Amino acid sequence: MTHAMNPVRRLVGVGVGPGDPELVTLKAARILSEADVVLVPATETSGDGPGRAEMIVRAACPQLRGDLRRVPFSMSQRRGIGHKRAESWRASADAAIAAFDAGAHTVALATVGDPGVFSTFSYLRGNVEERMSDVEVTMVPGITAMQALSAATATPLVEGREILALVPATVGVEKLGEVLDLVDSVTVYKGGRVLPAVLEQIRSRGRDAVLGTDVTLDSQQLVGLDDVAEGTTLPYFSTVMTAPSRTTTGGSL
Repeated sequence: MTHAMNPVRRLVGVGVGPGDPELVTLKAARILSEADVVLVPATETSGDGPGRAEMIVRAACPQLRGDLRRVPFSMSQRRGIGHKRAESWRASADAAIAAFDAGAHTVALATVGDPGVFSTFSYLRGNVEERMSDVEVTMVPGITAMQALSAATATPLVEGREILALVPATVGVEKLGEVLDLVDSVTVYKGGRVLPAVLEQIRSRGRDAVLGTDVTLDSQQLVGLDDVAEGTTLPYFSTVMTAPSRTTTGGSL
């Protein structure tokens, strides 16, 4: 049992979903509302204003008990660990550790989507655990963009014996092509800048697809593959989903 004068210090990764505050789970809202400090990612895109995670938190949890603090996460580098990315991880870990040193018992990082799926929380956690041996790490799951796009288009991701894959476009077109050849239902993240190459891989296999941007928000855009102009690129928060054509109910069972 932990002594009352030495309570457990907890670092919690909280998934806040794709954008709609109503998709934040009850548990996520409770953890965020009760945390001593809530960290929210600040990226190059958000600049001096609130990022997506912060906007979701403020809407879903209007009465936070603790402080809400922005921490830097660099999204400009797509691969590898460059100086800017490493510095942002270190600065974010500094903020969490400083909060614990100041007496915080629970520090939560709000992350868009789910903390276990391409999440900034992984990097914060790793850097904090390297420097603190007495921190307990937990995660609260959130709804992913993949699930949100499936719901927005009323398209099941998988049925019966179908296989599902989630692929970052940063793996390259060759690897993406291999996945498309093997997997029934494929969702692609991080394809904004390289969207033309991603869509070419899908089209060349005679597959259909739907593209979603800002899914669940008022600014949501859903576009079918046939309506995408050649050379089109998309913002970072965009998702491409290509699912099987299902003509028979229960055909995949």
